[in-house]
Amino acid sequence: MHPGFAIGLVFLGCTSNVVFLELLVRDFPGCGNIVTFGQFLFIALEGFIFQARFLTEPRAIPLRSYFITVSMFFVGSLIASMVLGIIILKKRYTVAKYISIVLISLGIFICTFMSAKQVSSRTDTSDDDSYYVFLQWLMGIAMLTFALFMSARMGLFQEMLYKQYGKHSKEALFYNHFLPLPAFLLFASDIYNHGVLFNQSKQVDIALLGIAVPIMWFYLVMNVLTQYVCIRGVFILTTECTSLTVTLVVTLRKFISLIFSIVYFKNPFTFWHWIGTLVVFIGTLTYAEIWKTFMLLFHRKRKEQ
Repeated sequence: MHPGFAIGLVFLGCTSNVVFLELLVRDFPGCGNIVTFGQFLFIALEGFIFQARFLTEPRAIPLRSYFITVSMFFVGSLIASMVLGIIILKKRYTVAKYISIVLISLGIFICTFMSAKQVSSRTDTSDDDSYYVFLQWLMGIAMLTFALFMSARMGLFQEMLYKQYGKHSKEALFYNHFLPLPAFLLFASDIYNHGVLFNQSKQVDIALLGIAVPIMWFYLVMNVLTQYVCIRGVFILTTECTSLTVTLVVTLRKFISLIFSIVYFKNPFTFWHWIGTLVVFIGTLTYAEIWKTFMLLFHRKRKEQ
């Protein structure tokens, strides 16, 4: 399958997914567990029926490899993927690739930092608590950094699996969502409580089906469906592109989702947000080596003349 189609699925699914996620967390900020459970359950059920054929379909990749991948996911973007690619796979990249990764990471950091700053400015925090807030911020950065490298390591591990056993994106999508399901038992009470709260939300008419359902369940279903489109594209990409390219696409998707969320929900978009957007745009063009394409077209045009 052409990578362009997979990239289209990623951006279409993930950008629309963030809208329904915002609608969910706006009323219930702590609904993350039920949202994640819904996504994993739907993808696992779809794969259980159509891919695994009720677990009768032989696996192309050993089950232990999927357990390793799932472990990496639960224990744990761009710079991490590149660094680990150099260390583990002995890869080497062009200078343009290094520059582009730094620019994209810098641009996303600027936009994310400014958005976080706006949130913190609207939150009343006393001077006595500022020290503890700073420590929490440092702890959060450390945890995110660790998760970042684990995510990148997982991408490289998947890349090596596909080289050894072949490209099996549908199988990988199923087992990576089916095997973690028992872990959600740890959050069963929270998932149940939010299910009760969702039942109490106002009703919305679904004209196509001729029924009325609680609006939060409607948002959750739409979030799950759009997440499936997004993650399906990601797993196709893992079989067609290198882990660095996949990480680039996923990182850009997160950035575009952030910008789309700011615009759609009319959140403040400052001068620094524009700077961050410009830096990401330049970094993306550098990674794609657009300048080489223009040079080739220019030379071809001159030869034709």
